[in-house]
Amino acid sequence: MLFGIVQILLNVLWWIIVIQAVLSILISFNVINTYNDFVSSLWRGLNTLTEPIYRPIRRILPDTGPMDFAPFVVLILIAIVNYAVIPNLAVALSSPSV
Repeated sequence: MLFGIVQILLNVLWWIIVIQAVLSILISFNVINTYNDFVSSLWRGLNTLTEPIYRPIRRILPDTGPMDFAPFVVLILIAIVNYAVIPNLAVALSSPSV
């Protein structure tokens, strides 16, 4: 039950990061701009949610100029936790002690 909730939260976080990355690309290429109130509010909200997650990773990654690899690193880490760590932890905790 608890692992299912954690997986759902990780999936929600996955989609938040994907949406933020796509929005970042659209803003960078001037397809949409932040003068629109909805876009500006969405951009600020997504940055508020994702910045605490990106900050420690950005300290480790080298500066690559305009290209930010922190979202991709976070997505890889989420996939590892969601598909490798949580299932193995659930099996280990549900098996009887020897």
